[in-house]
Amino acid sequence: MAATTSGSHSTPPTRVTGSSLRSNTSAVSARFDSQFTTGTRGLTNARTRIVGERTGALADAVIATVRFARAIGLVVRRVVARIATVVTPLGWSIVTLIPLSLGFGYVLGWIELVVVGLAAIALVVIAVIYLIGRSSIHIGLSIPHSRVVAGERAVGEVVISNTGRRRTLGVTVEIPVGAGLAEVALPGLRKGSQFTHDFVVPTARRGVIPVGPVRTVRADPVGIVRRELVWTGVQELFVHPHTVGIPSMSTGFIRDLEGNPTRELTNNDVSFHALREYMPGDERRNIHWKSTARTGTYMVRQFEETRRSHLVIALSLASSDYATDDEFELAVSVTGSLGIRAIRDTRTVTVVASEDTPEFAKRKVFAVRLLSTLTRSRLLDDLAVVELTESALAITDVARVTGEQASGVSVAFLVCGSTVSPQALRAASTKFPVGVEVVAVVCDPDSAPGLRRVAGLSVLTIGYLDDLKQSLARAAAA
Repeated sequence: MAATTSGSHSTPPTRVTGSSLRSNTSAVSARFDSQFTTGTRGLTNARTRIVGERTGALADAVIATVRFARAIGLVVRRVVARIATVVTPLGWSIVTLIPLSLGFGYVLGWIELVVVGLAAIALVVIAVIYLIGRSSIHIGLSIPHSRVVAGERAVGEVVISNTGRRRTLGVTVEIPVGAGLAEVALPGLRKGSQFTHDFVVPTARRGVIPVGPVRTVRADPVGIVRRELVWTGVQELFVHPHTVGIPSMSTGFIRDLEGNPTRELTNNDVSFHALREYMPGDERRNIHWKSTARTGTYMVRQFEETRRSHLVIALSLASSDYATDDEFELAVSVTGSLGIRAIRDTRTVTVVASEDTPEFAKRKVFAVRLLSTLTRSRLLDDLAVVELTESALAITDVARVTGEQASGVSVAFLVCGSTVSPQALRAASTKFPVGVEVVAVVCDPDSAPGLRRVAGLSVLTIGYLDDLKQSLARAAAA
């Protein structure tokens, strides 16, 4: 009976799942690691990957051997990397030739191959001697004039000084100049002496030419090894476009417009318009006392706002607007000449160029690039780097964007090439508000200079940069 009762109350078997088994196993591991802090169970590092849980002198010896081998390998890799930087392809060919020549020479009994191998060894030894030692010198780079006009002579200076206690040997210096390379052989120097060498920088075309860094080259006569040391940074030479001086009297458009009153009224100017009653905030110096005494009410003077000329010079960078590169270079020079004259006259001037649409853009970018007009040099620096592109805005779109963004424009110069039709120029002139004097400067070396006037537009055609001065003077007198 008791047995029956005990059997009826027996506990059913417990079902063990995978998740509970994993949790139990992790709990056991945690208890083991907490109880045995020096245990290696569950540890994953280089030692356990090599010797596992083994301890003792043999395991320590294996680990020490592996660590030593790794240190040696690191040193070897560094040495090989240094060697790879100084050994030329010809040098690697000679190094490969040495064991082959000696091996086949001794095996086959060919004295000629043995001689070739020994000669190659001698060449390698001599080449290594050329790399031994360090020169106690200092080399500097300077460009006396960092900005020149295209075609002018530009030079750079390399200065080498002996800062050591002994006489130095001659060194070969390489100076990257744009896409070219200037190589200079500098002589040996006595203690404390200095030597300066000038080299010519080509300036046939405008742009920004990087000069440097200066590096010395130590190489053997055969060309097996070559070690370069960089001494200076990179300096930039700005090659500006040609410009021509435009007298202020030639810009008749500007002279005639500036100072003319407009229909906008203001409280402070030079052109008197009428009297009105005093309002809070008006300046007391503008009170007209005679009218105030006659009417018994404070009366102040009101003026017409006079126009101060705001020049806009827009340059097209679209290749479709020019027939040749010479036309584009002439257009850049015209833009620089007009901008410099306006800057010297301290006028408000805005110079813009076509913006380029990215290569994979889904639609055309209607924008213009604003060039710096703070100083003459800053403007020419920006003009030195402008280039023709196929996806740049044409002159009509440039005029449209400029007319929408620039406010208070009185004179707009549109500079383009000979491929722009008169209809396109006329359409470009309509993008500016009424009252803006639009002058299109067409650069065409194959045409005679001339002036044409249509409704709201003056078209100047110039073949040379000097024609700009005469054409503006003729347009001002017309």
